[in-house]
This record gives sequence, C-alpha cells and structure tokens, in this order.
Amino acid sequence: MRSYVGVDLSLTSTGLAAITVPGIEAVPAAASVTRVTSTGSTKDSLRQRQARLVQVGMQVVGFVDRMDPRLVVIEAPSFASKYGHPHDRSGLWWLVVNALLANGHQVASAPPTTRAKYAAGKGNASKDQVLAEVVRRYPDVTITKNDEADALVLAAMGARQLGDPIEASLPVVNITALSGVEWPF
Repeated sequence: MRSYVGVDLSLTSTGLAAITVPGIEAVPAAASVTRVTSTGSTKDSLRQRQARLVQVGMQVVGFVDRMDPRLVVIEAPSFASKYGHPHDRSGLWWLVVNALLANGHQVASAPPTTRAKYAAGKGNASKDQVLAEVVRRYPDVTITKNDEADALVLAAMGARQLGDPIEASLPVVNITALSGVEWPF
C-alpha cells in the first residue's frame, strides 16, 4: 500500500488530504480530507502566537506520520495572503517542513499558482474555481472547504508524479503544472 499526503497550511484552517493506493490493480485508490483549525488574534502575545504555531504544527506532523506517505506535497507560502502575521505564516511553514524532513518524509513544495493550474487548468484560478473543479473531479470525496480541495489537489499531484495518478484522465495543460513543483528527487 502506498500513500500520498497534501498539506494546505494555514494559521486558521489547514487542509490535509491523504490518498491511499492499495497496490492491487482491481482496487481503486481512496482519498480523504480533514482540517486542523486554530484561532488567534493579531493582538496575541509572542508566547501565544508561538504556542499556536506549535499546536498546529504538531497536529499536521502527527497526521502525516500516521499516514507514513511516500511523498508529502505542501503548498508553498502565499506571500499575497492578507491574514495573520506574515512571519507567523512563514514560521509555521518552516516549523512543519523541518519536522517532516527530520521525521524522514520526502517533501515537495508547490506554489499556489501551480496547485491552481493542476486543479483548474490556469494558475490564476480562484479558490472557488479550484473547489468546483475538485468537487467535480473527485465525486467520491466529501469536500466542503477550499483548504480541503487544495490539499487533495496537492496529494493528487504527488501521486501522479510518482506514477499513481488517481484521475482517469486529465488535460495536458493541468499536467504541465507538475513542472512548477520543487520535487525532492
């Protein structure tokens, strides 16, 4: 059995997706999504912000460790995001990536535009366009939030890159998005 994990990291609602490929040709791959949520305020103290990052990071890394994936694809930081402290977003990303690498996981980093292109065929697709495409493409997975959709796309990118695509077919333009990912190999 092989698994792939996608991580759409966020200070408020991190999307996590897991794809499991049983390794038996007649049995289809299974996918699931979940979220890690957190609340905070721009007025929080440095200690409160640090504790929040550690709490979110531990939950994300714990999920990944339980899945023991062949590959983790994490969305690269979005520098255009207008929510939270930019240092906190970047700090959370490095905290999680450092822990994943220290735990022996293979980690790939995908820019938001690359994730959008794989999902919707264009790098400037909106979060809602990506959500709509993901719901249409993966009808067997219950997806209710943008972060879940993004995480599933990231996991699907990793599965395709390592020869386990979960889509029966995908337009060539979508597949070209894989060249924009920083793969670990």
